[in-house]
Amino acid sequence: MSRAWITGYRSYELGIFNPKDPKAQVVFTALQSALQQLLEAGCTWIITGAQLGIEQWTVQIAHQLKQQYPQQFEIGVILPFADFGTQWNEANRARLQATLSRADFSASVSEHPYTSPQQLKNYQQFMLSHTDQALLVYDTEQLGKPEYDYQAILQFREHQVYPFQIIDFDDLEETAESLNPDNDDL
Repeated sequence: MSRAWITGYRSYELGIFNPKDPKAQVVFTALQSALQQLLEAGCTWIITGAQLGIEQWTVQIAHQLKQQYPQQFEIGVILPFADFGTQWNEANRARLQATLSRADFSASVSEHPYTSPQQLKNYQQFMLSHTDQALLVYDTEQLGKPEYDYQAILQFREHQVYPFQIIDFDDLEETAESLNPDNDDL
């Protein structure tokens, strides 16, 4: 059994506010390719959170990949605390519910509402200790929320073998060029 933690930027950190934005297609394509590589290498669990952006897109793409890879893998969505997403607007709460409905398994690390940043650290430790590898959509030259996960992975790797892959902005640029080789504007 191989379990992969997938995380990365929030949609707003990528400047994507509409799923029809051409940048979204680039990210989807790069993420789908990386997920397919994981599945072809024997990954049996795609595990992520439910943040808007890479995490929710991961669940959406993985759910679609179940057609191509039937009964080969499961989707897990882990939330850091019990009331995750309740402060979001109605449209984003609906996206959260759609994400959870696509998962084969979902749970919260903490059964309590948000009380402190320690719950987020506990979430990271849970994800690291319940997965064998990670995939981050993250660029070390463009800081954002994934920096915390990236640093947690580096610290975890000081004591454990824990491979991870990064899809950075250069990778996304290559994907954009492959999707639209005649357009230099993406």
